[in-house]
Amino acid sequence: MRKTKLALAISATFIATSAVATNGTNMIAVGAQANAMGGTGVAAYYGAENVIDNPGMIGKTQSTEFSFGGTIFMPNVSSDNGAGSMDSKADLNIIPSVSLASRINDSLTFGVGMYGTSGMGVDYSGDDAVSGSLFQAQTQMQIMRFVPTLAYNQDNFGLGFSPVIQYSALDVNYNMMGTNYGSGMAQDIGYGFNAGGYVDLSNKVTLGFSYQSAIEMDFDKVLETASQPFKDFNFITETFGNKLEQPAELKAGIAYNMDNIILTADFKQVRWSEAKGYKDFGWEDQNVIAVGAKYSGNNYWLGAGINKADNPIKAGNIATGPAQKPGTINLFNNLFFPATTEMHYSLGGGYNLNKNTTLEGALVYAPETKTTVDTINMGAGVGSNTTKHSQLGYSISVRYNF
Repeated sequence: MRKTKLALAISATFIATSAVATNGTNMIAVGAQANAMGGTGVAAYYGAENVIDNPGMIGKTQSTEFSFGGTIFMPNVSSDNGAGSMDSKADLNIIPSVSLASRINDSLTFGVGMYGTSGMGVDYSGDDAVSGSLFQAQTQMQIMRFVPTLAYNQDNFGLGFSPVIQYSALDVNYNMMGTNYGSGMAQDIGYGFNAGGYVDLSNKVTLGFSYQSAIEMDFDKVLETASQPFKDFNFITETFGNKLEQPAELKAGIAYNMDNIILTADFKQVRWSEAKGYKDFGWEDQNVIAVGAKYSGNNYWLGAGINKADNPIKAGNIATGPAQKPGTINLFNNLFFPATTEMHYSLGGGYNLNKNTTLEGALVYAPETKTTVDTINMGAGVGSNTTKHSQLGYSISVRYNF
């Protein structure tokens, strides 16, 4: 157990400390092709990277494929509580991805992937008055998954299963009324599974489906310590629990092949309202709709897509858990962990360097969202908090077939 935790922790050091993600806390996709295609991938075959969206799809692998790369992720977050405004300094992140798929025989394929999949955080630290009015908040959450996969296929359908090992880290630090609060970063290993499959209705139409189980994380003392001062000042009636759960996800997709053009569409529901921790913060289930198109030439491909997700964070009165005074919950959601982006636009392409190697890249842009929440119970002069949030990400990967 210690060796597993150490190996995943070392891998996670490649992730910068505050990767603010897109669909809630989750990246819209892993890998250049899926990012270029708006985050679709449940029914479209992209190679080894399919293990993260639909493990059944690697049953379409012909031989052996290895893919590695990463995403340069640049969130632009600012916050204003009326007493001052500031841009978050957590504006550059490196998120890795590595995947392998290899055909064992005519009906079995093995795959494995290691990805940075989720994260969020801000950095309003500093000695000036403005950062003080924003609690000099520094938060970071990192999630990385190791995903071995086995897929079974016949001529027109396939099924796949992936046990998921998840490394997670969380830290919350801030200054309130001249005192610094925080217990340091806590880490945990969680376990879950991903199952999925596909059906070829014809040589042109493929339907795909998958289910990602919830994965529980226990961040020892972090959330309890972070919320204790708010309880002491009677801003909430009880401290937060230390357990967070990456929520279960239901996914369905369709891909339509027209010679050298592929059209894709996915629907995903992220069940935040059932996840431990998030439901106490008032997060609601998130519906995600994504579409993509890809054109393939002789030695290249070009793709584009759109991804639209509901904002899972809702301001207002929350009836469960410690949120009997919603201003504090609104503050944690909007200032400390602003996972608020909704629309995403993507472009990408790939070029065959030789018969075995392809270089691929993608750009994802999320235009600015502006969210204002009521924080009236936080005291005089802190009646509301407004957060602006936009994102830009560059993904690059090298795909090698042998």
